[in-house]
Amino acid sequence: MDVQKKSREQVIREWLLLTLGTILTSAGVYLFKFPNNFSTGGVSGISVVLGHYFPGITPGDFVMVINMALLLIGFLVFGRSFGVRTAYVSTLMSTLIWVWERVIPLTQPMTSQPLMELIFAVGLPAVGSAILFNLDASSGGTDIVAMILKKYTSLNIGNALMVSDCVITLMACVAFGMETGLFSVLGLLMKCLLVDMVLENIRIHKYFHIITTKPEQIADYVNNTLHRGATELRGEGSYTHEGRTVLMTVMNRREAIMLRRYVRQVDPHAFVLIMNTGDIIGKGFRGTN
Repeated sequence: MDVQKKSREQVIREWLLLTLGTILTSAGVYLFKFPNNFSTGGVSGISVVLGHYFPGITPGDFVMVINMALLLIGFLVFGRSFGVRTAYVSTLMSTLIWVWERVIPLTQPMTSQPLMELIFAVGLPAVGSAILFNLDASSGGTDIVAMILKKYTSLNIGNALMVSDCVITLMACVAFGMETGLFSVLGLLMKCLLVDMVLENIRIHKYFHIITTKPEQIADYVNNTLHRGATELRGEGSYTHEGRTVLMTVMNRREAIMLRRYVRQVDPHAFVLIMNTGDIIGKGFRGTN
């Protein structure tokens, strides 16, 4: 349980973001991955291959069956400690794909440009997955298998998932031919890079060191206008030996622009260091609210 209860607005915002991330992931899978038979690992990847060998069952049906089975196993293994957010995302994604197959049936790709379709097939789920990971959720599927393996074995989960994704991707070469298989391999490589890149950009904040002679005005602006906290350190110039105050604070990008402009207005001689930082744990950031 969080040290401080989240406000209703924060809870609503998080669940809306969870839904948005799930919709983006589902759209990438159904609109671009399924019609092109791209198999880049995970439940959606193996569903594409199984849909080829069992034409009477659609890939969306396989996604629904596999995800629901894994969710049931997850609840049996972990009980109440199993992630509610992951269960919500996995159920919503399976349902969306299942419904879209019946409402918007696609018998062929939407364009004649497989590389462009691959970019969307990988890019949309990458953005969606990054949003989910940033909220400590996932789309379930093979992540549930990883959680179970982590609990009962000493296996390196990251390597195990990578190996399984590679095997599923290579199955596309056998099922759909070398061209589709190579597109799938390329998609797997793109997925590994894009998720990390998008997640890092979502989490990036600006870390300020402000050496100033007007700390009261700047601190007041940080506290009462930007509604952020700051830490004051007492320092001394090595050359002049004059007293200085060092303000330390962390902002998002928009707030950082405002703070930088304000510091320049009230203290043109302030020395400001601005660095990128991520995975911040503390009030107003990751871990507490």
